[in-house]
Amino acid sequence: MIIVTTPYAPGHRVTENKGHVFGLVVRSRGAVGNIAASLRSLVGGEIHEYTELLEDTRRQAIDRMVQNAALLGANAVLSFRFDSSEIGGTMSEIVAYGTAVVVAPDDGAAPTLE
Repeated sequence: MIIVTTPYAPGHRVTENKGHVFGLVVRSRGAVGNIAASLRSLVGGEIHEYTELLEDTRRQAIDRMVQNAALLGANAVLSFRFDSSEIGGTMSEIVAYGTAVVVAPDDGAAPTLE
């Protein structure tokens, strides 16, 4: 699956628009992780517990978006973005979204890596 942040995929042309797709994940850090992160925040610096949690959550949101695009018959997602918010002060919501399309190689374009 081709995933790009631009409204086009270099070297490809859109043959069909399948619509918007998204992958949503809501996560909460456990009590022990929250305590460890709170203690680490006292001295400053990166809070590795939260960084790891958010990296994993973003990957899962992308995976869900790709699954939804594939169910629609798409082979690419254009204008890919992330959004995030906090729920109740203890949970993070991450959504990956974009436009699912079918693309075909553009014979007139220079070859690109995928």
